[in-house]
Amino acid sequence: MNERHILSSFDEALNRLRQDLFHMASVATQNLNDAMRGLIERNQDLCNQVIAEDEEVDQYEKKVDADGVAILTRFTPLAQDLRRVVSTMRASSNLERVSDQAVGIARRAKRVLQSLEIPETRMLEPIHAMAASLLQDAVRAFSEENVELAMSLKPRDKELDAMQKEFITRLTSRMEEDTAGIKDYMDLIFIARFLERSGDHAVNIGEDAVYAGAARDIRHVK
Repeated sequence: MNERHILSSFDEALNRLRQDLFHMASVATQNLNDAMRGLIERNQDLCNQVIAEDEEVDQYEKKVDADGVAILTRFTPLAQDLRRVVSTMRASSNLERVSDQAVGIARRAKRVLQSLEIPETRMLEPIHAMAASLLQDAVRAFSEENVELAMSLKPRDKELDAMQKEFITRLTSRMEEDTAGIKDYMDLIFIARFLERSGDHAVNIGEDAVYAGAARDIRHVK
């Protein structure tokens, strides 16, 4: 009876930990999308909101870390249970970084909004769509421990990398034609890089999903 009680307590603690992670994922995802909406819709209030709400993501990361350590200390889980706790803590770190990228986008967007609208801004929309899709699928793969979906992320991230490089090439040419707009074009290039890095963090979350679900460490595997 006591053993069942201990196991039940562990399951409850792990479920709470994972629920905190998924709440964190929801806020981080919203921040990324709102930062881009602020840029595209020229809405400075949305940009400010993203910067403010990053604090909530930071607090979630601290909570997941603290609760994860408490679970490891209290229950000393083994095998898959251990991997689930560790992978949740690692995924939390990557979600916090996604929110940091969103803040970077919001801050650069606020600078861009001080100038007249730049047509090239719209070229960021497909890059954002790809990054957002990667993040959404990474969180779903982690939630379901879906190894096949998680393994699909890395090739798709290569597409995101290529889209970012093409964007930088096109804006570099644009800067040569319009030297007066160099500052704004550079801000857009930084935003593209923040989106690309969000894709990298999504891939990392997918790797955590594979580690939790299949006991395989696919980090740095080409």
